[in-house]
Amino acid sequence: MQVGFKALADRYRIALAQPLRVESVIATTRMSHESNGRVERKYPISYQPSDDFAGHFEFGLKYEEIHLEFFARLFAAVGPAPVEAWCRQTPFGQYARRTGFLYEWLTGLHLDVPDVTNGGYVDAVSSQHYLTRVEPLRIRRWRINDNLPGVPAFSPLIRRTEAVQEALQFDLGAALRELNQTFGADILMRTASWLTFKESRASFLIEREADKADRIQRFAHVIAKYCGYIEDPLSSESLHTLQTGILGEEALGLGLRRSPVFVGQATMREDIVHYIAPQYEVLTQLLDGLKAFELATRGAESLARAAVIAFAFVYIHPMRDGNGRIHRFLINDTLIRDNAVPDGVILPVSATITSSIDFRARYDRTLEVFSRPFMQRYAASYRFGELVVYEDGTRSNLAFDDYEDALYAWRYPDLTEHVLYTAQVVAHTVRTEMADEARVLIIFQRAQERLKEVLEMPDQDANRIIRSLKENGWQVSGKLRKAYPQLEIAHLAERAVEAVRSAFEEQDPGSGDK
Repeated sequence: MQVGFKALADRYRIALAQPLRVESVIATTRMSHESNGRVERKYPISYQPSDDFAGHFEFGLKYEEIHLEFFARLFAAVGPAPVEAWCRQTPFGQYARRTGFLYEWLTGLHLDVPDVTNGGYVDAVSSQHYLTRVEPLRIRRWRINDNLPGVPAFSPLIRRTEAVQEALQFDLGAALRELNQTFGADILMRTASWLTFKESRASFLIEREADKADRIQRFAHVIAKYCGYIEDPLSSESLHTLQTGILGEEALGLGLRRSPVFVGQATMREDIVHYIAPQYEVLTQLLDGLKAFELATRGAESLARAAVIAFAFVYIHPMRDGNGRIHRFLINDTLIRDNAVPDGVILPVSATITSSIDFRARYDRTLEVFSRPFMQRYAASYRFGELVVYEDGTRSNLAFDDYEDALYAWRYPDLTEHVLYTAQVVAHTVRTEMADEARVLIIFQRAQERLKEVLEMPDQDANRIIRSLKENGWQVSGKLRKAYPQLEIAHLAERAVEAVRSAFEEQDPGSGDK
């Protein structure tokens, strides 16, 4: 017999954009099996709940997972009556109280039941199993500690799975201090300066625009100037500033979009839709909800906050263009604001994403954790029809029929996998990408110094010679001899090659050999 939330979903025909992960049934023995992100649980007959709303919902709260999209849709379908009946029957029971609170919180409606006057306060959700707000709000009516991480307009869910908890154990500050001790503060800051540009270039590579040199420079400037400094980064004014810096002042339709948008790809025959973003009329309330999450979770794990803020932003997709780059900007911006990284240090997360096929594929798969089931749910809800010119100048023929229904999913996304991915990317970035860049900088600096002992020259010329010798297998090319006639002298050329080569072949700090 099916029990719990899945039983209620089937009974009330609740169609979700984010499927329930857990399905519970009454069987002869207790067991749990997880496969491909789905969990099947069996319980003995002693666990069987009453076959009504209260019985199945209480079972779900006890043994299954919180699912705010499901709760919101279910409450809209059943109305207040079964919740009111349950609250009157067991007015002091914690599960009835939590359900009454959740009903009013998600629907904005007032249940026709008296306030709870006795009993201790209980948490709305378990802080052991979910990311919660740092300072719970005491709701006297239900004697509930509202520790949900957001507000009804937007509240993401992050499950503290074993993998997530392990990933969040990464001590970013300690890892950066270790880099500092290994390579020195000066090298780390000089590395950070180069990584700002590298992050910009890699971010454009993700957008498949790696050849846009001027835009790469602009984004690098935006990162350096605004990361950790721009006031209220999720406000429409700040987003306009960031977008202008990324795209240029001549770009069309700057600011919050006033048109429909989808993420997809064009073919010769038609556009393929991978994801449809929220209706532009609700952008402000979703962004305000995301800002409320940021405020409520200050002091919580920075890696989790950075992941939620960045990925939620890209799903809201509030701009016509530049959403992806702002999304990755927000990761660094949040970490700097949380003092998880020092001022001036930019983590090249985009460089990590593009550093391997695995990281890039996982980035796409992480985005699809929400977008793929969302589009499966609304596969029959969109079409391309008559071309319309919208307020922001966008010409679009996209028509989507279920904006109001889809708002349940946009408001309450499960971003657990996004936190896991971001934490792992940041750990790899510091341990590998930044350490490698610091080693390269030290080697290059050493090669410069040794080359100048042979031939005194400006840094720019030394850099050109070093790169040429490295690329040509420690041989002086004819082009290099022509540019620097001193290298026509055999003994000077030999000494120059040996000076540079020795710098590259010498043991480097932090390389692992002691």
